Amino acid sequence: MTEKIPVILDGDPGHDDAIAWMLAKSSPLLDIRAVTSVCGNQTIEKTTYNAQRICALLGIDAPVAMGRPGPLMTPPMNAPSVHGQSGLDGPVLPEPDRPLSPLPAVGLMAEVLRASEQPVTIVSTGPQTNVAALLLAHPELKSKIGRISLMGGGIAHGNWTPAAEFNILVDPEAARLVFTSGVPVTMSGLDVTEKALIYPADFERIRAVGGEVARVVADWLEFFYGFHRTLGYPGAPVHDAVAVVSLIRPDLLEQRALCVEIETDGEFCRGATIGHDRAPANATVNVGIDRDGFADLLVQAVRTYPGAKEVLS
Repeated sequence: MTEKIPVILDGDPGHDDAIAWMLAKSSPLLDIRAVTSVCGNQTIEKTTYNAQRICALLGIDAPVAMGRPGPLMTPPMNAPSVHGQSGLDGPVLPEPDRPLSPLPAVGLMAEVLRASEQPVTIVSTGPQTNVAALLLAHPELKSKIGRISLMGGGIAHGNWTPAAEFNILVDPEAARLVFTSGVPVTMSGLDVTEKALIYPADFERIRAVGGEVARVVADWLEFFYGFHRTLGYPGAPVHDAVAVVSLIRPDLLEQRALCVEIETDGEFCRGATIGHDRAPANATVNVGIDRDGFADLLVQAVRTYPGAKEVLS
């Protein structure tokens, strides 16, 4: 039997973070050791509460810790137009079933790294604030990080500005620290995640599985698609889930080795991720995805949760 990959889930949930965590919990390949919240889609208080509720829904049996109240050097920037005032509007979720860790996010991350005999992969689906703060506070633990699989950036274009994707734009200084750390990085940016579309017909395939998790995931997708429909998308781009797909189904992805540099200055290009081959590669960049295979993977994932029907009609 293949040894499980120990992972820390770090994010700012967020509908697509929540679906990414659902996918991670469903996989027999991953061992979730900790969950940490970051300020991004909403305030740190809201993203932490959302993280606790998602863990209660999915049965994630791991400590949850609150991240920093904002980026390393700049004020917080949130996205209520995308994810709602709660940061996770839509279906009613269970209340947290365990208290927060007494440790802050960086402290919990460090504790998990120290305790693990295997290298730990950090799945980071929000701004890179916590990961960068960990690297700054505990350089001695860098070798314990096997990989950072992140959702952020875009080689071709941005989404929050023409040049920058939201997660990177929130804290580009943190992103620069991560990409220059020497730790292996897998980047799932807009180049691939905007191809990771789940269509309304797929929502119904997921709902038909039965059970609370399938129902909630379908409702999350409906809500998330509501925003993207107004922009002309034919489905919901489940950005953050691609960072998990990279670990459990890399065969669904097309990848390139690139040098990725982060612009931290500039009036128009702050937060841009510049990918090129004029210097040694520092990242594996996902650029394509088998959309049908991705949709099938989400359907298979919700079938692992209680209440799923044995046979789909």
